Amino acid sequence: MKKLICMMMTIGLLSACSGKTEKGAADDFTYSVDRFADLEVLRYRVPAFESLAPRQKELVYYLTEAALQGRDILFDQNGKWNLAIRRTLEAVYTQYEGDRSGADFRELEKYLKQVWFANGIHHHYSTDKFTPGFSREFFEAAVRSVPAESLPLRTDGDVERLLADICPVIFNPDTLAKRVNQEAGADLIATSAGNFYDGVTQAEAEAFYAAQKTPGDTTPVSYGLNSRLVKRNGRLQEEVCRVGGRYGEAIEKIVYWLDKAAGVAESDRQRRVIETLADYYRTGDLKTFDDYSILWVGDTSRIDFVNGFIEVYGDPIGLKGSWESLVNFKDLEASHRTEIISANAQWFEQHSPTDTAYKKEEVKGVSAKVITAALLAGDCYPATPIGINLPNADWIRHLHGSKSVTIENITSAYDKAAQGNGFNEEFVWSDTERELIRRYGFLTDNLHTDLHECLGHGSGKLLPTTDPDALRSYGSTLEETRADLFALYFLADEKLIELGLLPDAEAYKAEYYRYMMNGLMTQLVRIEPGKDLEESHMRNRQLIARRVLEKGAADRTVEIRRRDGKSFVVINDYGRLRTLIGELLAEVQRIKSTGDYEAGKNLVESYGVKVDSALHAEVLRRYEGLDIKPYKGFVNPVYTPVFDSEGRIADVAVSYGEGYAEQMLRYARDYSPLPTYND
Repeated sequence: MKKLICMMMTIGLLSACSGKTEKGAADDFTYSVDRFADLEVLRYRVPAFESLAPRQKELVYYLTEAALQGRDILFDQNGKWNLAIRRTLEAVYTQYEGDRSGADFRELEKYLKQVWFANGIHHHYSTDKFTPGFSREFFEAAVRSVPAESLPLRTDGDVERLLADICPVIFNPDTLAKRVNQEAGADLIATSAGNFYDGVTQAEAEAFYAAQKTPGDTTPVSYGLNSRLVKRNGRLQEEVCRVGGRYGEAIEKIVYWLDKAAGVAESDRQRRVIETLADYYRTGDLKTFDDYSILWVGDTSRIDFVNGFIEVYGDPIGLKGSWESLVNFKDLEASHRTEIISANAQWFEQHSPTDTAYKKEEVKGVSAKVITAALLAGDCYPATPIGINLPNADWIRHLHGSKSVTIENITSAYDKAAQGNGFNEEFVWSDTERELIRRYGFLTDNLHTDLHECLGHGSGKLLPTTDPDALRSYGSTLEETRADLFALYFLADEKLIELGLLPDAEAYKAEYYRYMMNGLMTQLVRIEPGKDLEESHMRNRQLIARRVLEKGAADRTVEIRRRDGKSFVVINDYGRLRTLIGELLAEVQRIKSTGDYEAGKNLVESYGVKVDSALHAEVLRRYEGLDIKPYKGFVNPVYTPVFDSEGRIADVAVSYGEGYAEQMLRYARDYSPLPTYND
């Protein structure tokens, strides 16, 4: 199990000084769409879409329709009451005829926007349950006041039963309080509110899937990836996600649009990719999913997509895949740098500071490209990664390779939206570091993502006797740690200058400084006072930063220095810092390759979990004055087919004017195939 989506773009955003403009973007393009709670919603452009051939645009359109049909799946996976709560809130939001300017209604609107953003009632990043700012009395009266036919009632049509079901979930802070609990020693399934299990303990689930594994199987399927594990009449059984099975109503629609996409595929290989994915959705057979993944890795078509039960962060024990989709096409110009990286993958593997026993003898099928996102969906929407490396199965990666992408129109939108926000002036130590970030920040941030996804996740190997799930709940954090360390280590290598990827030996320092500042300090703005770090990317970044801070303390390689009552990160020796990063990479690769659970657990718990409370309070105080929302996401463009006189799609138009609430309500109306209750 591993999570292979990188979210290195953090609060601020930290690359806000590049001054880069998007190709073809108008200077007056409005990026910010909405702001509420701790969130800001942005727009992103889709450069070069108009230059695609009509058949390619048609393919993009069909794939976006397939992506949007899966929206309700993620809501239900994130919590069994999410669809009922979301649909009730939407009914009140659109039908309520009382005082819409009052504090209660405004708070209900904010709560609904948070639920839309998080695909459920728990924060998308912290996974803590939202606290409503409106009263229960107001909510119950508002629900009773709207037409009953607009509410998600059960077959008995009882509004009071609806309220009895959802009100405790919304208003009782102790009911389903945490979507994904990672607290050491707890029953992670029993204490998590996600909807991947029902009536099952962590021990039962781990034993159930361990029993399915065959000793010596070198090509195992991803057991449990596309199912819900439940206990019925004392017996464990899987509800498989497929046509005719769990989420069948949505999956049927996904398959419908995939079938149409197959008819306009760019190549025979791509057609087989799409058809195999559709077969997997029809059968739920995980072996077919592996067949699809192998075909997908080898597909080099310009139009590309991800669609399925992929990443396992939503499952506290890292087995169940959350549904997601990303439709994209290759940025031909920007992909030059990733092609250089992938072409030299064997060199990077051989020169890694890891033990030879844990290196791949031959790196196969590593491909990388820079892409333009055309549409985000499921677990990629509204909050999205900026880089992806798939497939997740280690044996497929070893035998067939992997495909990595950096989503540059997303990083560009982040960058443009954050310019001039005052972040660097408040948190960066001096003009020297600020100038590094101004000159090199956008380039090194994207290059870090390229290296992380293309080479970091694709590097190393498991020993033949190592169970891919040996690191259990710590696997995702350690996998992201490994990929980040690999990227950081080689970002400072003169090989990148030789390859023409960096202009000089100073450039890497911009990323080193920002990474350490983020891991030690500024990412803490995403955490409530008194909380531990739980999200795997946050744990990963603090783990690296805190570990090298400690190891370099004797010679003050990195330090936290005080000035004018404020804390700052200061790097005194960038070369020594790289050495410490390499040493940690060697240890994390050993843990990964051998499945050393205890060492992995100790590393995460020692450096990646606990927060310095005094530093945390200071960062929150300083950040508050900047009026920057710590989390950002996106609305999608709107694609409209243009038909010829015979009713065939002749072109597809793209527009950017849709607002946040407008888009969410349209999606609720047009892409909501699941029944409210999927017990």
